[in-house]
Amino acid sequence: MEQDNNTISEFIMLGFTTDPVLQKFLFVVFLVVYTLTLLGNSCLIVLICNDSRLHTPMYFFIGNLSFLDLGLSSVYTPKILATCISEDKSISFAGCVAQFFFSAALDYTECYLLATMAYDRYVAISKPLFYSQAMSLKLCVFLVAASYLGGFINSVIITKDTFSLTFCSDNVIDDFFCDIPPLVKLACGKKGSFQSVLFFLLASNVIIPIVFILASYLFIIATILRIRSTQGRLKAFSTCSSHLISVTLYYGSILYIYARPRSSYSLGRDKIVSTFYTVVFPMLNPLIYSLRNKDVKAALNKLLKSISL
Repeated sequence: MEQDNNTISEFIMLGFTTDPVLQKFLFVVFLVVYTLTLLGNSCLIVLICNDSRLHTPMYFFIGNLSFLDLGLSSVYTPKILATCISEDKSISFAGCVAQFFFSAALDYTECYLLATMAYDRYVAISKPLFYSQAMSLKLCVFLVAASYLGGFINSVIITKDTFSLTFCSDNVIDDFFCDIPPLVKLACGKKGSFQSVLFFLLASNVIIPIVFILASYLFIIATILRIRSTQGRLKAFSTCSSHLISVTLYYGSILYIYARPRSSYSLGRDKIVSTFYTVVFPMLNPLIYSLRNKDVKAALNKLLKSISL
């Protein structure tokens, strides 16, 4: 049955599978991942706020990254959990718009924030004696605020253009959330202008931050190579390793999903990659930034001791 976006009142989410047993298994998996995401990111935020040793620009950005991951995971996972155990797989048109808008806003903000964190690492390694002065609290707040502003402005643009498309096919979304590839697949008519907007946003929100990150790390590498001692080089590089892992996983997933020609889209394969950066990645970030971090471990031990007393 053909409809357009003036008559569609809801979309139907196919999710991952129609097998009831597998759906229950996926419900348990996503519930565990979501619980660990909430605990891990909330704990990291509490540690950063509570321990004065973590009141530095780097941890200020990490705390904001954890806040974004809490929001990003909460945009997707509750609906995924409901879809796994409920026979009702529908999401209202307004609900789809809201999910799309907030997911895009938080994703774009995280792109900018990761680029900001690369600049922070560059300043910390190239100008260690002037790090605190160069990365003042005022500048850090401005950079985070600018990241949010850029993310939400671009989200308004892509949300408006996406839901201005004519959905003249059915209303079944072959995915577990409202995203660009499955929504474009439902649309018909002229998509040329939409593709132009999509490529512009991909360039401004993904490609430009990646170029900025690469430039920052080229300067960082140049600085590290000027350090004479091997121990000094390793110590300098270790301060960037967590951020490098985070950037590689996050941008790699996004580029795989959105930077390919439409003809190469495979919604089945893309679901797995989308799951990684929307659900799994927010759970991994606290581990990436804390497992090898002595300051975070010390702050955690201090907090546990104060609770036990």
